[in-house]
Amino acid sequence: MAKKAVLFDLDDTLLWDERSVDEAFQATCEWAKEQAGVDPKRLEEEVKREARELYSSYETFPFTQQIGINPLEGLWARFSEGELESFRKLEQLAPGYRKDAWTRGLAAIGVDDPALGAELAERFPKERRERPIVYEETFEVLDSLKGKYKLLLLTNGSPDLQQEKLLGVPELTSYFDEIVISGNYGKGKPDAGIFRHALELLGVEPEDGIMVGDKLTTDILGANTIGMTSVWINRGGKAKNPEIVPSHEITRLDQLIPLLA
Repeated sequence: MAKKAVLFDLDDTLLWDERSVDEAFQATCEWAKEQAGVDPKRLEEEVKREARELYSSYETFPFTQQIGINPLEGLWARFSEGELESFRKLEQLAPGYRKDAWTRGLAAIGVDDPALGAELAERFPKERRERPIVYEETFEVLDSLKGKYKLLLLTNGSPDLQQEKLLGVPELTSYFDEIVISGNYGKGKPDAGIFRHALELLGVEPEDGIMVGDKLTTDILGANTIGMTSVWINRGGKAKNPEIVPSHEITRLDQLIPLLA
C-alpha cells in the first residue's frame, strides 16, 4: 500500500477519551455518594440521560451535530474559542447546562439538592482534565511513521476543547505536519469538504492518503466518500455496518504498520 500521507482521528484513536470520561464520571459520582449517599452508577446513568435531553433541546444542537461535539464533551468544555457565532452561544449556555444536567440527574434518583448539583457540575470538568490517557501503542506507531509519511490530525470538536486535550499530552502535536479541528473549519467529519481541505494542506491526492479512525459514521464514511483508503480501528468489537465498509479493519493501532508496509 504505497501512501504518502496518514490522517489520524484523535479521540478513541490516539487518545483514550472514553476511558478518561468513564473515570471522571466514576470519581465524581463516588464523591456524590460520600456527600449524599447516592448510588453512583444510577447517578451517572441519569446525568448522562438528562445531559442528552438538555443538549438536544438547545438551539445550538444542529450546530453541535454539524461540528461533532457530543453532550458529554459539553459537560466540561468552555467553548471559549472558535470564530463562529454559535460558539459564543455555547459559551453562554455551558455553565447552566452543566449545572442543570447534574441537578436533574440527582433529582431523578430522589435527591433535590441544586447546591450539590452545582458542585458536581464543577467537579466533573476538573476530574476529566486530570485524566489525559493515551493508548499504549500510540507513540510507538507515530514514531515509526514520522519522517516516512506526512501526518495530519483530523478531529471533530470545539477548538478550545480539542486543543486542551492536546495540551494534556503535549508531546503529541509535534508528530503532525497539520492539525485540522472541525470547529475551525465550520463542518465536521464525515463532510467531504473537511477531508479535501486536510489533503490540500498536505498537498496530496485522496488516493495517496489513508484515514485511520474509530468511528464508521465519521472517519470511515468521510474517507470512503472521497475515495481515500480507510482503516477502522475497532478495539471493542463494535458491530459492523453493511452500508459503511472500511478498506481495512484493525483492533490495535500497531496493526496499521504492516498494512502500510
